[in-house]
Amino acid sequence: MFSLKNKVALVTGSSRGIGEEVAKLYAKAGANVIVSSRRQEGIDRVAEEINHQGGNAIAVECHIGDRSSIQSLFETIESKFGKLDILVNNAAANPYFGHILDTPYSAMEKTVEVNIEGYFLMSQLAGQSMRKNGGGCIINTASVNGVSPAPMQGIYSISKAAIISMTKAFARECAPQNIRVNAVLPGLTDTKFASALTQNETMLKQILPLIPMHRMAQPEEIAPIFLFLASDAASYITGTNIPVDGGLLI
Repeated sequence: MFSLKNKVALVTGSSRGIGEEVAKLYAKAGANVIVSSRRQEGIDRVAEEINHQGGNAIAVECHIGDRSSIQSLFETIESKFGKLDILVNNAAANPYFGHILDTPYSAMEKTVEVNIEGYFLMSQLAGQSMRKNGGGCIINTASVNGVSPAPMQGIYSISKAAIISMTKAFARECAPQNIRVNAVLPGLTDTKFASALTQNETMLKQILPLIPMHRMAQPEEIAPIFLFLASDAASYITGTNIPVDGGLLI
């Protein structure tokens, strides 16, 4: 039921953290995985580890804030595999931590460019490929911040709220094409991306008491929901936004 055998899966932002764990889990489930991120060195390492463990992976560099880079990525996928079954939009930008009134325009622009425009174009191109090949699955990494904005993370929270809405919009229109679209909303997770929080003892003392489980997640605790949503076990699930947050949004 959780097999991804013969599926082709693209996981962006998979050089580390949640994306890396999702890519490795998909490979263990039998998928041919395209490991993608901005820096070739990081994704080469992940792809090599997957292949060494008996999986199948290739590493393709892509900056999802750059339209030409995204187009090149999909051309590579088409030439190597001829299809795409699963897209995980996981790459993200969060360049500013501070009061929303002091957000630099450049930080706002970069966050929107990657987290909203990038997710939209990736979903559109993936969906076009899936429509041509009879269907597929898109999973967006949103955040609990998209439901309850976090202090000092205004534009990031706004972008994640947009991803939640984008997920519903794509799900509604793409269901007739047999394309399921869902989102995962991680809570505080011990990754380099979240290090501004996870490495800040003062912030942790404020945040952890708000989480019923009183701890942050590890990336490998977030990855299984991505496998579930990509598998046949979730064949009647679309348009959902699932928190994996230790109970924060209860």
